[in-house]
Amino acid sequence: MPTLTIAIVCAFVIGYFFIAIESVTRINKAAIAILMFVVCWTLFMINPTVVADCLAGVPHDQMATAVGKIIEEHLGETGSTLFFLMGAMTIVELVDQNGGFNFVKDTLKTKSKRSLLWRIAFMTFILSAILDNLTTSIVMVMILRKLVKDKKDRIIYASLVVIAANSGGAFSPIGDVTTIMLWNRGVITALGVITEIFIPSLISMLIPAYFLSLQLKGDLVTPKDQDSKKGPENYLNVSQRRTIFQLGVGGLIFVPIFKTLTHLPPFIGILLVLGVLWTVTETMYRHLEHDESDGMQKRVSRMLSRIDMSTILFFLGILMAVGCLQTIGVLAQLGEGLNIWFNGNHYIVTGIIGILSSIVDNVPLVAGCMGMYPVQMTGDMAVDGLFWQLLAYCAGVGGSMLIIGSAAGVVVMGLEKITFGWYMKKITWIVFVGYVAGILSYWLIRTLMEAF
Repeated sequence: MPTLTIAIVCAFVIGYFFIAIESVTRINKAAIAILMFVVCWTLFMINPTVVADCLAGVPHDQMATAVGKIIEEHLGETGSTLFFLMGAMTIVELVDQNGGFNFVKDTLKTKSKRSLLWRIAFMTFILSAILDNLTTSIVMVMILRKLVKDKKDRIIYASLVVIAANSGGAFSPIGDVTTIMLWNRGVITALGVITEIFIPSLISMLIPAYFLSLQLKGDLVTPKDQDSKKGPENYLNVSQRRTIFQLGVGGLIFVPIFKTLTHLPPFIGILLVLGVLWTVTETMYRHLEHDESDGMQKRVSRMLSRIDMSTILFFLGILMAVGCLQTIGVLAQLGEGLNIWFNGNHYIVTGIIGILSSIVDNVPLVAGCMGMYPVQMTGDMAVDGLFWQLLAYCAGVGGSMLIIGSAAGVVVMGLEKITFGWYMKKITWIVFVGYVAGILSYWLIRTLMEAF
């Protein structure tokens, strides 16, 4: 391996180390992620032809242009994710601020801490299969803020939201970015992944939920009802609030349908929903007879200014740094090496890929696997074969092992200020137990299917 490639990998590892000890250094993880992104690509530019085979043969005077195009491609992929994230966060905030989630909140309301935990677990699991796991996490955290006052209890619930969202997204062809990639590529079918991955995904949620339930005792202390405060939400009637809820949640459900019908990227669908909601709510507020400054607090233009940009920049830095590793071929080499080291045992290979997806983004890992392993007519690599289905499960569920291992985790980390160290100490081991139990259940299901 070239020295320059080793230097880029070291820069990435050092950056991730400082992100992991954010609670010790008290340096915002977004700052480290951006530096990591810039350093990796700066090292790359020292001698691009040495570290990237795709640039071999490019004339020296055209090298800067060629590298620029590669970076722009990665930025385009990253940007689509970030725009989707910003659009989803704004939609959820808009629905929440206008009382839309009061209906869901009332359904979940209970005095028992453990009862709430199980209700949150199952609702998150189901919603993440219909929506994407990122949007579901944002919705559930917003609801938790209305139901749980104690910060220590709420971060336990929030951690379960991450686990349940990633597990629920793993068995649905539209529930996670990686399953969407595999589905679009044609290596898994919707029916196949739902029927064979549902039980492992459910087990990977139930086991951590059980362990977390043991940490909760007694009754809840709920926050004061925000509806009692005077504000523009009180000027909307029940019908208007229900309309906002239906447009918001229904719009989020419509996004994968929009993608299927138009073949446009998901972020365009999310912007369509945002545009419709923005127009409808502006029309509602335009006819209200109250102070305009009061109404502005709940309008999209004000909510856009409150987006957590540090989380967005952190996501940008991480994905662009991983894009550099993908360009230099490190991820592909790692996947190929795993296949050789474990003599084609795909349970172990996909299991390790899942663990790696909690450290680096699962999207380039899955993309690397799709490019590295050709689809075969029969066997583990066939359509709906063992390898591809396990890859969907492991890449989705494995991201829950670390708080920074998934988009859902990153967003919840930012919303609830969960530290990397706390999550790793309290949550990682129970996620791992559920993760392994899910793989074992899949092995059992496949064994029984082959036997009969």
